[in-house]
Amino acid sequence: MASMTDMIFLLLIFFMITSTVVIPNAIKVVLPQSQKQTAAKPLTRLTIDAQLNYYVAFGKQKEKQISFEEIAPFLQECYAKEPEMYVALYADETIPYREVVKALDIANQNQFKMVLVTRPN
Repeated sequence: MASMTDMIFLLLIFFMITSTVVIPNAIKVVLPQSQKQTAAKPLTRLTIDAQLNYYVAFGKQKEKQISFEEIAPFLQECYAKEPEMYVALYADETIPYREVVKALDIANQNQFKMVLVTRPN
């Protein structure tokens, strides 16, 4: 069990380091700060606001609110259109860590490339 936890922390640190700045998001989310952002261009956005509402968007689409159960099917649909896609995770800094892990699990189970979006220091 400890090795699974270690792996999750390593993945989280990796995603935090390789996070990116992408299309501005209309949903009010206070992103955590990070020293570095990369130039990866995610096509799909997953947003979790402070009230634990989930929003998704593909490409230049406007975000739409969905339930947690609808996230994986939505991302699979996007992946079918664009197999090289990145998923940008916009998670409000106040949400419980377990919510971020749940989103990372979806990406891991489906082999999606996910980046955590942060704001610069």
